[in-house]
Amino acid sequence: MATKVIAHRGGAFLNVENSRDAFENSIQLGVDFIECDVHSSVDDETFVLHDATLDRTTEAQGPVRLQCATNLSRLRLRGARGECIPRLSDVVALLPRAGSGLQIEIKTDSSGQPYPGILERSLACLDAADRRSRCGIIAFHAPTAAAAEAAGGLDHVAWLFGPAMLRELGAAGVVGVARAHGLRAVETHADVLDTELVRVLREARLGIAVWGANHADSAARMLALGVDMMASDDAATALRVRAEAGR
Repeated sequence: MATKVIAHRGGAFLNVENSRDAFENSIQLGVDFIECDVHSSVDDETFVLHDATLDRTTEAQGPVRLQCATNLSRLRLRGARGECIPRLSDVVALLPRAGSGLQIEIKTDSSGQPYPGILERSLACLDAADRRSRCGIIAFHAPTAAAAEAAGGLDHVAWLFGPAMLRELGAAGVVGVARAHGLRAVETHADVLDTELVRVLREARLGIAVWGANHADSAARMLALGVDMMASDDAATALRVRAEAGR
């Protein structure tokens, strides 16, 4: 099966991350999935931005969770030509009937705690547009990923683990977490994936995805390792490298 290309944060090298322009451009490129990140407002509406705080990517400051939906919807993204923070429903509405799907990373709040009900609200948003089967859920919080897996009907679900978690748990520990939570796939940073880690994960019959395949050499290495999915901030390059490799 061909390695699927995911536009990370919509394609953050090519457009302002998690913006409508980024998502629309990546859909036009023909990526398999556009990826977005979600947080909750204080009144439990689901918004698309990467950080748990507003400081880096918007013209405001402070935790997302302290803002109401009305305020968040009016906050402009830095460098995005007046575009404001989109709701998840806005991004879902961009999906074509055929073609690119959506991958949603379920984030935690500024204290590292899960937002109550955010997974269920995200799934309800997908269901309202009849898009669940063309979407995936990923999360660093393993119980959230497990709940998404148990909910069913998604294209894919993966537990995210970074380099620090890999150092702490080791490859066997990563497999143990995935198995304990009933997960069928994991995702890590491209820089730490190597032939030995691939061997361990495949022997455990786990799907393998990566993020950080942001340049031609890293994308080519991921293809050679046979990953199932690779997320890139430069989806155009990732697509080109995949085409050249005949994958």
